[in-house]
Amino acid sequence: MERISYTDVPQEIFTNLMVIESYLDNSTLDLHLLELIRLRVAQKNGCAYCVDMHHKILKKHNETDLRLSSLCVWEETNYFSKKERDVLKFTDVLTKLERLPISDSVFNPLLEHFTKAEIAQLTLAISQINTWTRLMKTFGFTPGSFKVENN
Repeated sequence: MERISYTDVPQEIFTNLMVIESYLDNSTLDLHLLELIRLRVAQKNGCAYCVDMHHKILKKHNETDLRLSSLCVWEETNYFSKKERDVLKFTDVLTKLERLPISDSVFNPLLEHFTKAEIAQLTLAISQINTWTRLMKTFGFTPGSFKVENN
């Protein structure tokens, strides 16, 4: 049951968040990688609405069932590239913040794959989906209703 319906949310919230989404989706970051990040954060935060959405988007972009079902245990598989593994580690650490700084052992591997500007964009992307999951869990949007657009 929705606590706050879509129509009750000030539309400026969605409008401004979508500006960031558009910026990230049009950045030099790979869209498929961004969707893996989004699904992983949704899993970590237990947001069923966002898990449903990003699972469907990844399926539309030809992600395999094996990788989708294994993302929640990515560290125990060999289905993800080194680049993806480095990003997923960063995603996990940034999603569940500790009181300590992000370690060099988490940050430095990113430099093998990304510029510092892209690492800043990755950080924003992880922060952004964390914001979305917190909103959806608070609002109580119903999972399963998301429809992927045909482009």
